[in-house]
Amino acid sequence: MTWIKGKTVLITVATDGIGRVTARELAKQGAQVVIVGRNPEKTAQVAEALREETRNPQVDFLIADLASQAAIHQMVAAFRQRYAHLHVLINNAGAYFTRRQLSPEGLEMTFALNHLGYFLTTLLLLQVLKASAPARIINVSSMAHAGARLNFEDLQNERRYNGWRAYSQSKLANLYFTYELARRLEGSGVTVNALHPGFVASRFAHNNHDPIAWGFRLLQRFFAISPEQGAQTSIYLATAEEVAGVSGRYFVNCRAVPSSPVSYDRAAAQRLWEISLRLCGLAEITPVTFTAVG
Repeated sequence: MTWIKGKTVLITVATDGIGRVTARELAKQGAQVVIVGRNPEKTAQVAEALREETRNPQVDFLIADLASQAAIHQMVAAFRQRYAHLHVLINNAGAYFTRRQLSPEGLEMTFALNHLGYFLTTLLLLQVLKASAPARIINVSSMAHAGARLNFEDLQNERRYNGWRAYSQSKLANLYFTYELARRLEGSGVTVNALHPGFVASRFAHNNHDPIAWGFRLLQRFFAISPEQGAQTSIYLATAEEVAGVSGRYFVNCRAVPSSPVSYDRAAAQRLWEISLRLCGLAEITPVTFTAVG
Protein backbone atom coordinates (compact mmCIF):
# COMPACT_ATOMS: atom_id res chain seq x y z
CA MET A 1 0.00 0.00 0.00
CA THR A 2 1.46 3.40 -1.02
CA TRP A 3 1.05 6.73 0.75
CA ILE A 4 -1.27 8.02 -1.96
CA LYS A 5 -3.93 5.30 -1.56
CA GLY A 6 -7.15 6.85 -0.31
CA LYS A 7 -5.80 10.41 -0.55
CA THR A 8 -7.58 13.20 -2.43
CA VAL A 9 -5.63 14.72 -5.32
CA LEU A 10 -6.50 17.75 -7.45
CA ILE A 11 -4.69 18.12 -10.80
CA THR A 12 -5.17 21.17 -12.99
CA VAL A 13 -5.33 20.74 -16.77
CA ALA A 14 -5.32 16.95 -16.72
CA THR A 15 -7.14 16.19 -19.96
CA ASP A 16 -3.96 15.76 -22.04
CA GLY A 17 -0.23 15.16 -21.75
CA ILE A 18 1.54 14.77 -18.45
CA GLY A 19 -1.51 15.88 -16.48
CA ARG A 20 -3.62 13.03 -17.81
CA VAL A 21 -0.83 10.49 -17.30
CA THR A 22 -0.32 11.71 -13.73
CA ALA A 23 -4.04 11.41 -13.04
CA ARG A 24 -4.13 7.91 -14.49
CA GLU A 25 -1.17 6.63 -12.50
CA LEU A 26 -2.34 8.12 -9.20
CA ALA A 27 -5.83 6.68 -9.74
CA LYS A 28 -4.22 3.29 -10.39
CA GLN A 29 -2.57 3.58 -6.99
CA GLY A 30 -5.93 4.13 -5.30
CA ALA A 31 -6.07 7.92 -4.99
CA GLN A 32 -9.28 9.88 -5.22
CA VAL A 33 -8.40 12.02 -8.25
CA VAL A 34 -10.13 15.23 -9.31
CA ILE A 35 -9.06 16.61 -12.70
CA VAL A 36 -9.62 20.15 -13.91
CA GLY A 37 -10.24 20.97 -17.56
CA ARG A 38 -11.58 23.86 -19.60
CA ASN A 39 -13.83 22.03 -22.03
CA PRO A 40 -16.82 20.43 -20.22
CA GLU A 41 -17.46 17.67 -22.78
CA LYS A 42 -13.83 16.67 -23.17
CA THR A 43 -13.12 16.79 -19.42
CA ALA A 44 -16.12 14.58 -18.67
CA GLN A 45 -15.01 12.11 -21.34
CA VAL A 46 -11.47 11.98 -19.95
CA ALA A 47 -12.74 11.41 -16.41
CA GLU A 48 -14.92 8.54 -17.61
CA ALA A 49 -12.02 7.05 -19.59
CA LEU A 50 -9.77 7.26 -16.54
CA ARG A 51 -12.36 5.49 -14.39
CA GLU A 52 -12.49 2.68 -16.94
CA GLU A 53 -8.71 2.48 -17.49
CA THR A 54 -7.85 2.42 -13.79
CA ARG A 55 -10.94 0.59 -12.49
CA ASN A 56 -11.12 3.33 -9.91
CA PRO A 57 -14.59 4.90 -9.63
CA GLN A 58 -13.19 7.79 -7.59
CA VAL A 59 -12.15 9.96 -10.53
CA ASP A 60 -14.06 13.24 -10.65
CA PHE A 61 -13.76 16.43 -12.67
CA LEU A 62 -14.24 20.18 -12.38
CA ILE A 63 -14.42 22.82 -15.11
CA ALA A 64 -12.38 26.02 -15.14
CA ASP A 65 -10.49 28.31 -17.47
CA LEU A 66 -7.44 28.73 -15.23
CA ALA A 67 -6.52 32.04 -16.86
CA SER A 68 -9.73 33.43 -15.35
CA GLN A 69 -9.65 34.37 -11.69
CA ALA A 70 -13.44 34.26 -11.49
CA ALA A 71 -13.40 30.71 -12.87
CA ILE A 72 -10.74 29.67 -10.34
CA HIS A 73 -12.88 30.99 -7.48
CA GLN A 74 -15.85 29.01 -8.81
CA MET A 75 -13.78 25.85 -9.26
CA VAL A 76 -12.36 26.03 -5.73
CA ALA A 77 -15.83 26.66 -4.28
CA ALA A 78 -17.14 23.60 -6.15
CA PHE A 79 -14.24 21.48 -4.90
CA ARG A 80 -14.80 22.51 -1.29
CA GLN A 81 -18.50 21.73 -1.55
CA ARG A 82 -17.71 18.17 -2.64
CA TYR A 83 -14.58 17.36 -0.66
CA ALA A 84 -13.53 17.89 2.95
CA HIS A 85 -9.86 17.07 2.35
CA LEU A 86 -7.08 17.76 -0.12
CA HIS A 87 -3.80 15.91 0.29
CA VAL A 88 -2.07 16.67 -3.01
CA LEU A 89 -2.46 19.71 -5.27
CA ILE A 90 -0.67 19.50 -8.61
CA ASN A 91 -0.54 22.82 -10.46
CA ASN A 92 -0.03 21.59 -14.00
CA ALA A 93 -1.61 24.36 -16.11
CA GLY A 94 0.57 26.29 -18.50
CA ALA A 95 0.82 27.52 -22.05
CA TYR A 96 3.01 29.43 -24.48
CA PHE A 97 1.62 32.31 -26.52
CA THR A 98 3.51 33.69 -29.51
CA ARG A 99 1.35 36.82 -29.55
CA ARG A 100 0.35 38.94 -26.58
CA GLN A 101 -3.15 38.12 -25.35
CA LEU A 102 -5.21 39.21 -22.36
CA SER A 103 -6.94 37.13 -19.70
CA PRO A 104 -10.60 37.73 -18.78
CA GLU A 105 -9.35 40.13 -16.07
CA GLY A 106 -7.28 42.05 -18.62
CA LEU A 107 -3.89 40.68 -17.55
CA GLU A 108 -1.22 39.40 -19.93
CA MET A 109 -2.19 35.80 -20.62
CA THR A 110 1.13 34.02 -20.00
CA PHE A 111 1.58 35.66 -16.61
CA ALA A 112 -2.11 35.22 -15.73
CA LEU A 113 -2.29 31.52 -16.58
CA ASN A 114 1.20 30.21 -15.81
CA HIS A 115 1.85 32.14 -12.60
CA LEU A 116 -1.29 33.76 -11.19
CA GLY A 117 -3.31 30.61 -11.93
CA TYR A 118 -0.98 28.62 -9.66
CA PHE A 119 -0.86 31.38 -7.06
CA LEU A 120 -4.61 31.94 -6.74
CA THR A 121 -5.59 28.26 -6.90
CA THR A 122 -3.10 27.36 -4.19
CA LEU A 123 -3.90 30.21 -1.84
CA LEU A 124 -7.63 29.58 -2.05
CA LEU A 125 -7.01 25.91 -1.14
CA LEU A 126 -4.42 26.47 1.60
CA GLN A 127 -6.84 26.12 4.48
CA VAL A 128 -8.11 22.72 3.33
CA LEU A 129 -4.53 21.59 2.57
CA LYS A 130 -3.40 22.56 6.07
CA ALA A 131 -6.43 20.84 7.60
CA SER A 132 -5.55 17.69 5.61
CA ALA A 133 -1.82 17.68 6.52
CA PRO A 134 0.43 15.97 5.77
CA ALA A 135 -0.22 17.43 2.34
CA ARG A 136 1.82 18.25 -0.75
CA ILE A 137 1.76 21.04 -3.34
CA ILE A 138 3.53 20.33 -6.63
CA ASN A 139 4.20 23.11 -9.14
CA VAL A 140 5.12 22.13 -12.69
CA SER A 141 7.75 24.67 -13.72
CA SER A 142 10.37 24.32 -16.45
CA MET A 143 14.06 24.46 -17.16
CA ALA A 144 13.05 27.41 -19.34
CA HIS A 145 13.37 29.54 -16.18
CA ALA A 146 17.15 29.44 -16.52
CA GLY A 147 18.46 32.78 -17.75
CA ALA A 148 15.16 34.57 -17.13
CA ARG A 149 14.76 37.66 -14.97
CA LEU A 150 11.58 39.39 -13.93
CA ASN A 151 11.15 43.00 -14.98
CA PHE A 152 8.99 44.28 -12.16
CA GLU A 153 8.36 47.48 -14.09
CA ASP A 154 6.75 45.48 -16.91
CA LEU A 155 5.40 42.18 -15.56
CA GLN A 156 2.57 42.39 -18.10
CA ASN A 157 5.04 42.47 -21.02
CA GLU A 158 3.39 45.56 -22.49
CA ARG A 159 6.45 47.31 -23.89
CA ARG A 160 7.72 44.72 -26.35
CA TYR A 161 6.20 41.27 -26.21
CA ASN A 162 8.29 38.19 -26.82
CA GLY A 163 6.50 34.88 -26.32
CA TRP A 164 9.51 32.87 -25.18
CA ARG A 165 10.67 35.57 -22.78
CA ALA A 166 7.18 35.80 -21.29
CA TYR A 167 7.04 32.02 -20.90
CA SER A 168 10.51 31.83 -19.31
CA GLN A 169 9.63 34.61 -16.87
CA SER A 170 6.43 32.81 -15.88
CA LYS A 171 8.42 29.65 -15.12
CA LEU A 172 10.84 31.69 -12.98
CA ALA A 173 7.77 33.10 -11.22
CA ASN A 174 6.70 29.51 -10.45
CA LEU A 175 9.99 29.02 -8.59
CA TYR A 176 9.76 32.32 -6.72
CA PHE A 177 6.26 31.28 -5.64
CA THR A 178 7.38 27.78 -4.63
CA TYR A 179 10.29 28.96 -2.53
CA GLU A 180 8.40 31.81 -0.86
CA LEU A 181 5.43 29.58 -0.07
CA ALA A 182 7.73 26.90 1.34
CA ARG A 183 9.16 29.45 3.77
CA ARG A 184 5.68 30.55 4.81
CA LEU A 185 4.47 26.96 5.28
CA GLU A 186 7.31 25.79 7.55
CA GLY A 187 5.88 23.71 10.39
CA SER A 188 2.41 23.46 8.82
CA GLY A 189 2.73 19.88 7.57
CA VAL A 190 2.26 21.08 3.99
CA THR A 191 5.22 20.85 1.60
CA VAL A 192 5.65 22.57 -1.75
CA ASN A 193 8.10 21.68 -4.50
CA ALA A 194 8.60 22.53 -8.17
CA LEU A 195 9.75 20.41 -11.09
CA HIS A 196 10.89 20.39 -14.69
CA PRO A 197 9.07 17.61 -16.60
CA GLY A 198 11.38 17.63 -19.62
CA PHE A 199 10.65 18.50 -23.24
CA VAL A 200 7.47 16.50 -23.67
CA ALA A 201 5.58 15.45 -26.79
CA SER A 202 2.32 17.11 -25.82
CA ARG A 203 -0.01 19.81 -27.10
CA PHE A 204 2.30 22.50 -25.72
CA ALA A 205 2.31 25.56 -28.07
CA HIS A 206 -0.29 23.94 -30.35
CA ASN A 207 -2.67 26.79 -29.48
CA ASN A 208 -0.56 29.01 -31.77
CA HIS A 209 -0.65 29.02 -35.57
CA ASP A 210 2.54 30.58 -36.88
CA PRO A 211 6.07 29.45 -37.85
CA ILE A 212 7.27 29.38 -34.22
CA ALA A 213 4.46 27.02 -33.24
CA TRP A 214 5.15 24.76 -36.21
CA GLY A 215 8.81 24.74 -35.18
CA PHE A 216 7.80 23.48 -31.74
CA ARG A 217 5.80 20.68 -33.30
CA LEU A 218 8.73 19.66 -35.45
CA LEU A 219 11.09 19.61 -32.47
CA GLN A 220 8.57 17.58 -30.47
CA ARG A 221 8.36 15.01 -33.24
CA PHE A 222 12.09 14.31 -33.22
CA PHE A 223 13.40 15.23 -29.76
CA ALA A 224 10.61 15.15 -27.18
CA ILE A 225 10.05 12.51 -24.53
CA SER A 226 6.69 10.81 -24.06
CA PRO A 227 4.02 12.14 -21.66
CA GLU A 228 4.60 8.97 -19.62
CA GLN A 229 8.25 9.93 -19.18
CA GLY A 230 7.42 13.57 -18.54
CA ALA A 231 4.93 12.70 -15.79
CA GLN A 232 7.37 10.66 -13.72
CA THR A 233 8.62 13.49 -11.51
CA SER A 234 5.08 14.71 -10.77
CA ILE A 235 4.09 11.17 -9.82
CA TYR A 236 7.24 10.78 -7.71
CA LEU A 237 6.61 13.98 -5.76
CA ALA A 238 2.99 12.98 -5.15
CA THR A 239 3.74 9.46 -3.91
CA ALA A 240 7.30 8.93 -2.70
CA GLU A 241 7.76 8.42 1.03
CA GLU A 242 11.29 9.86 0.94
CA VAL A 243 10.05 13.33 -0.02
CA ALA A 244 7.40 13.48 2.71
CA GLY A 245 9.23 16.22 4.60
CA VAL A 246 11.05 17.83 1.69
CA SER A 247 9.94 21.35 0.77
CA GLY A 248 11.16 24.30 -1.23
CA ARG A 249 13.16 22.25 -3.75
CA TYR A 250 13.35 21.97 -7.53
CA PHE A 251 13.29 18.48 -9.07
CA VAL A 252 14.43 17.13 -12.43
CA ASN A 253 14.21 13.41 -13.23
CA CYS A 254 12.97 12.68 -9.69
CA ARG A 255 16.05 14.30 -8.13
CA ALA A 256 16.41 17.61 -6.30
CA VAL A 257 18.78 19.88 -8.23
CA PRO A 258 19.71 23.58 -8.03
CA SER A 259 17.60 26.00 -10.03
CA SER A 260 19.06 29.18 -11.50
CA PRO A 261 20.91 31.53 -9.10
CA VAL A 262 18.35 34.27 -9.79
CA SER A 263 15.52 32.01 -8.59
CA TYR A 264 16.84 32.15 -5.01
CA ASP A 265 16.44 35.94 -4.73
CA ARG A 266 14.26 36.27 -1.61
CA ALA A 267 13.57 39.96 -2.10
CA ALA A 268 12.31 39.33 -5.62
CA ALA A 269 10.16 36.42 -4.42
CA GLN A 270 8.61 38.56 -1.67
CA ARG A 271 7.99 41.42 -4.10
CA LEU A 272 6.30 39.08 -6.57
CA TRP A 273 4.18 37.65 -3.75
CA GLU A 274 2.92 41.09 -2.77
CA ILE A 275 2.18 42.07 -6.38
CA SER A 276 0.41 38.76 -6.99
CA LEU A 277 -1.79 39.26 -3.93
CA ARG A 278 -2.85 42.64 -5.27
CA LEU A 279 -3.47 41.38 -8.81
CA CYS A 280 -5.58 38.51 -7.43
CA GLY A 281 -7.58 40.76 -5.12
CA LEU A 282 -6.48 38.92 -2.00
CA ALA A 283 -5.93 40.37 1.46
CA GLU A 284 -3.39 38.63 3.65
CA ILE A 285 -4.72 37.66 7.09
CA THR A 286 -1.85 35.50 8.36
CA PRO A 287 1.30 34.31 6.56
CA VAL A 288 -0.67 31.44 5.01
CA THR A 289 -4.36 32.36 5.35
CA PHE A 290 -6.17 34.56 2.87
CA THR A 291 -9.61 35.89 2.08
CA ALA A 292 -10.95 37.61 -0.98
CA VAL A 293 -11.55 41.34 -0.82
CA GLY A 294 -14.25 43.37 -2.53
